[in-house]
Amino acid sequence: MKRLLKYLKHYQKESILAPLFKMLEALMDLLVPVIVARIIDRGIGQSDTSYLYSQIWLLVLLAMIGFACSAVAQYFAAKASVGAATEIRQSLFDHIQSLSCGKLDTIGSGTLITRMTSDINTIQNGLNLALRLLLRSPFIVFGSMIMAFTIDVKCALVFAVAIPILLVAVFVIMLVTIPLYRKVQAGLDQVMGLTRSNLTGVRVIRAFSREADSVSEFESKNAALTRLNEAVGRISALLNPITYILINIAAVILIKTGAVQVNLGLLSQGDVVALYNYMAQMIVELVKLATLIITINRALACSDRVADVLDEQPGMEYPKTLTKEPTEHGTVSFDHVSFEYPGAGDNSLEEISFKAERGNVIGIIGGTGSGKSSLISLIPRFYDATKGAVSVDGINVKDYPKDELIQKIGIVPQKAELFAGTVMDNLKWGNESLSEEQAWAALKTAQAESFIKEKGQGLNAVIEQGGRNLSGGQKQRLTIARALVKQPEILILDDSCSALDFATDAALRKALKETESGTTVFMVSQRTSTIMHADKIIVLDDGRVAGIGTHDELMKTCSVYQEIRWSQVPEEKPNQKLSSLEVSL
Repeated sequence: MKRLLKYLKHYQKESILAPLFKMLEALMDLLVPVIVARIIDRGIGQSDTSYLYSQIWLLVLLAMIGFACSAVAQYFAAKASVGAATEIRQSLFDHIQSLSCGKLDTIGSGTLITRMTSDINTIQNGLNLALRLLLRSPFIVFGSMIMAFTIDVKCALVFAVAIPILLVAVFVIMLVTIPLYRKVQAGLDQVMGLTRSNLTGVRVIRAFSREADSVSEFESKNAALTRLNEAVGRISALLNPITYILINIAAVILIKTGAVQVNLGLLSQGDVVALYNYMAQMIVELVKLATLIITINRALACSDRVADVLDEQPGMEYPKTLTKEPTEHGTVSFDHVSFEYPGAGDNSLEEISFKAERGNVIGIIGGTGSGKSSLISLIPRFYDATKGAVSVDGINVKDYPKDELIQKIGIVPQKAELFAGTVMDNLKWGNESLSEEQAWAALKTAQAESFIKEKGQGLNAVIEQGGRNLSGGQKQRLTIARALVKQPEILILDDSCSALDFATDAALRKALKETESGTTVFMVSQRTSTIMHADKIIVLDDGRVAGIGTHDELMKTCSVYQEIRWSQVPEEKPNQKLSSLEVSL
């Protein structure tokens, strides 16, 4: 928790005033039993009506002052806790943005969502209660004991014995529950991850009629979390009954001792009532303290989880400035590059070497899992090569400042991602100063102009979250247009034409060739027809280069490429032609 207290530095005034006003409220509460004792002994016992009314008005005044102090304390506590939680959430989000893709893969999105929402909300509640009650409750407890000593030492000894016993019971339960609350939050991570997976994959689940299995899996995880919560709840629930039992035992002893003192003439009836009121105040405050400790336990567990993410190193370091000028604009080279995903235990890419010249169209093809997406993810430095060097414009990508490298590259990801807003809003991700003329030009090149115009609102047409109101091909074309408005030196199309029909695919390739002659284009595809006219085709097989060359060259020398081509265009397979001839004969 102390690692996160630094976020209260902008709320130092509020963090001091909130408990201070709560202490003033507590002081008003501590004065009430003394005044009640005077009312009983003098106002009622001696039938002094004027004194009785004066003390009643004093009680009303104390109540008003206490209420005002409580309201002010609540305001400052809320301002400090909400403000600190806001800064923690912002800091966590900023830090997550700085983490490398490898780190994000390791941590998991479900865990990050839980820590951004549930954990920080719990921290906020813990801070709010701590600022209001962490000092007030102990102040009332020990203040009651001190006030009891001013009334009668013998009776006050009951307080002196009861308080340490109560504190021991509270802290034992606290020490047991803290690690359990961490397990509860970890279980919440799993439920959150499963919920996210089910919601994002709901169409697939329904397509395979796996709703019952999904419900069963969720019930299992949710039941496990419920059992863990119940186990922690049972232990935490012991606080209130244990507190009440100990306090009531102490109250019985106090009343008995007080009665003896009254019979001996050493104590007045009003003083006994005052002592009992102090004991009652202790009961209320210890119940509050028990609730506070439960909340703080949860907040401590959550703060450790948030701090663990904040302590994660970004995973990549970027220089502040580029130390040398680029010498080969638009070129990309791989020099004996190998790559392994964090914790994978085996290389996804092995000894990759090639060079793409400016203006080249580089096709990348291979079977599923051959490493195509892994290869192109090394160019914008989403991941770092574990061996060898990847260079852009003749400079190692590790020597680029982050923004400078990304500005050179336009990326169309394998999965088309669009954001809620208009068409223009989505295109401006590639170029914030984009004009309407540039936008329409990019849409025309990406073969998206026609369906955007059909919507009737043009560039102001609404795009729903994730592009739900677009087809797969429309989303791909719009993401291609978003990359084109950036006018990048290097354009990466990661299997971004898979949802396009052959005619649209061909028109797109023709438009790219005509308008982006100075751009180096990497086209990842499963279709040989998409990349067959590329200047260079890289064939991957199980993370290794199986062949590099043009379509005609690979058809003569690369068996992997031949098999891919023949599987898609079986009529080109030599033995099939022979069998047809034999049949005709």
